Amino acid sequence: MHAVSDLRVLLHLRDFRSLLAARLLSQAADGVFQVALATFVVFSPEKQSSPAAIASAMAILLLPYSLLGPFTGVLLDRWRRRQVLLHGNLLRTVLAMVTAALIVADVPEGLFYASALSVTAVNRFVLAGLSAALPRVVDNDQQLVMANSVAPTAGTLAATAGGGLAFAVRLVGSDVDAVVVLLAAALYLCSALTALRMTPGLLGPDPARLQPRLKEALLSTVRGLVAGLRHLAERRTPARALAAMTVIRFCYGALTVMVLMLCRYAWADDESDGLALLGITVAVSGAGFLVAALVTPWAVERLSAFGWIACCAALGAVLAPALGLFFQPGPMLTAAFVLGLSTQGTKISTDTVVQSSVDDSFRGRIFAIYDVLFNVAFVGAAAVAALMLPPDGRSAALLAVVAGLYAVVAAAMVRFWRR
Repeated sequence: MHAVSDLRVLLHLRDFRSLLAARLLSQAADGVFQVALATFVVFSPEKQSSPAAIASAMAILLLPYSLLGPFTGVLLDRWRRRQVLLHGNLLRTVLAMVTAALIVADVPEGLFYASALSVTAVNRFVLAGLSAALPRVVDNDQQLVMANSVAPTAGTLAATAGGGLAFAVRLVGSDVDAVVVLLAAALYLCSALTALRMTPGLLGPDPARLQPRLKEALLSTVRGLVAGLRHLAERRTPARALAAMTVIRFCYGALTVMVLMLCRYAWADDESDGLALLGITVAVSGAGFLVAALVTPWAVERLSAFGWIACCAALGAVLAPALGLFFQPGPMLTAAFVLGLSTQGTKISTDTVVQSSVDDSFRGRIFAIYDVLFNVAFVGAAAVAALMLPPDGRSAALLAVVAGLYAVVAAAMVRFWRR
């Protein structure tokens, strides 16, 4: 009941509601766009996808701009974050429309990936801006913990719902990929319009710290990046939380590629059935995210953030191999739920640790670094999975590696928690 009361207070904050609405629409659009890309690359009948092909697609879409992520943080600490949300989503609207046109035109894959990569690039600014802005729309640290449970998890659920909508549209026919991408463009536009409900200076940074001239901001990028890394190095608490989140994200990424291959080749006779199974798996994992949002504030209050991260990692260490080794849809769906809960529980805890232990003037840079780690871990996991997975996706060795990494995180977090 205490959590319900805190949530009710939080939802009475107008600015929080506006930021949350912008996040939900933006991440729902992300879900639609990502599923459109996944189905186009993996489940198109004319394509014979492999783990290596999936890893290559993830690297093309995530890695280049993820490596430039800290530079977006420097700009986020100089540009008004509300304007980033507005103009970033408007730009993504246009770029998504271009991507849809390229699908219809049946252009070479390189050009298609370049367009999709542009959408992903802008996403680096928007997601980091949403996280950095969250402390500006709550009143105290207690509300911040609840906000970190509600906002990122609600955004993940919105992305899941968007992905489900994209799956549903995709199942109507095999030639609707461009329509799905246009749906994402419409949602990006709605998110941009929602950002107009907030004043330009609401989300920070403070006006005294703004450098409105782009040239000045770009010239200070390297110095700002070094300062942000030094700021993080001086604070072992957020650094350790980020390290734990990175490893757990790696585990989740490796298992994601495994499930993609199982749905494509082992669990279904054709592409439509495989796509439907993947949609169910995503929905079940999304339910785990929702449960994490409900239990994490309670768990953090009793165990601390690091104690809860240790519990989440221990869940993965025990249940990933116990359920996954069956390589059957039923046990794997149960594993998807548990791992969704543990991954999102870790992310909520890490968000709170980072936001509460770094200065506001550095928050954009730290979250941009966070974003880099988040995506590089996923791409790295896809690359490792490509080396270890057979064509049908069944690999006991990969499950053993993932379980071992979960166990290492759990042990490290228990040790830090006791200190």
